[in-house]
Amino acid sequence: QVQLVESGGGSVQAGGSLRLSCAPSGYTYSPNCMAWFRQAPGKEREGVAAIYTSDSSTSYADSVKGRFTISQDNAKNTVYLQMNSLKPEDTAMYYCAAGRGLPWWLRYAYNYWGQGTQVTVSS
Repeated sequence: QVQLVESGGGSVQAGGSLRLSCAPSGYTYSPNCMAWFRQAPGKEREGVAAIYTSDSSTSYADSVKGRFTISQDNAKNTVYLQMNSLKPEDTAMYYCAAGRGLPWWLRYAYNYWGQGTQVTVSS
């Protein structure tokens, strides 16, 4: 059973930055796609960004384009989400996901999920 371990969440003021990390635990796992989703209280889980591991192509939600960057470190088998210019509306639980990712924004396109890491942005 693949487990995804996230880290890097926290509290920051608007305009600040955070970097989230996600790595599989237990054994090496090479999915087609790794993604970050987020879920705010009372809202649906939404796709934030995704990276296809074979060619490092990326996709982003319109709300984070130009502010967030997803990347991968193949040597460490880790995916990162660099979040800059954070806004209060970015406040949510952020989840790492792994799977086929077709389409990238669909939560049901992913087989494995992390437990989530909280990101809180204050104004």
